Amino acid sequence: MGHGSSAPPTTSRGGLRGRMERLVREVAKFGAVGGAGLLVNLLVFNLVRHVTDLQVVRASVIATVVAIAFNYVGFRYFTYRDRDKSGRTRELTLFLLFSAVGLVIENGVLYTATYGFGWDSPLQSNVFKFLGIGIATLFRFWSYRTWVFRALPAREAVADAESFLTAEGTRAPQRARV
Repeated sequence: MGHGSSAPPTTSRGGLRGRMERLVREVAKFGAVGGAGLLVNLLVFNLVRHVTDLQVVRASVIATVVAIAFNYVGFRYFTYRDRDKSGRTRELTLFLLFSAVGLVIENGVLYTATYGFGWDSPLQSNVFKFLGIGIATLFRFWSYRTWVFRALPAREAVADAESFLTAEGTRAPQRARV
């Protein structure tokens, strides 16, 4: 009886461990695409600021839109390539909706710093742009993985079943000895 009562914690630890490993891989891939998108965003922002007379927030919005397009390609074909692809119109609509909210968060921070506090030197603009991107990234990660690039239910079920079978297979010889 003692062996039977110890089986569920081992199974749930294996399932939890598998879910945590998948989450860590997802966060790493999201971070890789996001890091590249951050560079695109900051490069376009500074390029627009230096070659045009646009105000800081307008230049930032342009840079954010370019980064959103870049990030969609990276998320769809790298980070979330194994996710459901059946509703591409729905996916793109939600991506753009949540990206727009992220754009408001990101540029709202820059707007507040620039026009609320008068912090508009190139260094200050880049610091607050970066801070805004960081805050918006937390929102984007949650919204993209929850609503836009949803996991296929069957894939999660198969992964859980495989971890259960693997855990059962490793315990079977132990039960035979008792």
